Amino acid sequence: MIEGERLAIEVTNLAKSFGAVRAVDGINLRIAQGRTVALLGGNGAGKTTTLAMILGLVTPDAGTIRVFGRELWHARSQLLPLMNFQSPYVDLPRRLTVRQNLMIYARLYGVPKPRERVDSVAADLDLTSFLDRPFGQLSAGQRTRGGLAKALINLPRLLLLDEPTASLDPDTADWVRSYLEEYRKTRNAAILLASHNMAEVERLCDEVHMMKGGKIVDHGTPRALIDAYGRRTLEEVFLDIARERRASAAAQ
Repeated sequence: MIEGERLAIEVTNLAKSFGAVRAVDGINLRIAQGRTVALLGGNGAGKTTTLAMILGLVTPDAGTIRVFGRELWHARSQLLPLMNFQSPYVDLPRRLTVRQNLMIYARLYGVPKPRERVDSVAADLDLTSFLDRPFGQLSAGQRTRGGLAKALINLPRLLLLDEPTASLDPDTADWVRSYLEEYRKTRNAAILLASHNMAEVERLCDEVHMMKGGKIVDHGTPRALIDAYGRRTLEEVFLDIARERRASAAAQ
């Protein structure tokens, strides 16, 4: 991040264990407003636990989380309405229609004029034609867009995304990425993104933090990491880190 930018998230020495497993091991992370940052790593690297702690769903064992300058655990009721989260692996209630789901979340977040906001976000994400269809009857790609609509219902200033384009066809995925880019710019929002789609990360993200074994083992802009590892793509960098090939060795 650039010196002097206002921080949306500041994580300091954050740690969490589950029994003998150290899921997150003293990480530091800073994300400025108006920036998109990726948290990358293989399965079990600690990404999901980190996101859950930033969302206030999991209590850290150690460390601090500050959101928009305020300590999360001391100001949860004021900060959580400014945030939202989307993952295709977390379904909305399947028996409810898309409209009913979005209305519930609009009211939970205290969104003014909730019916108008539901119609607006549905139009933005091309959901209007199946607003009144049960969520469980949607295709995987439609459910992904429905989950994204839920995440945007309160116009969050901080958006946490886990695989935001999973199950989408290439054309729709490209459209969603463009939508997220525009949303970030127009709302000056911060986005923290976890994805296994390295091309997506290269396109969307200002900075990348690579996790392995609960630690952040490297970070930088996508271009800087690609150059440091002597590679052509971020996917090759990801493989180097996953297989413990360091930048010095990769550049030889």
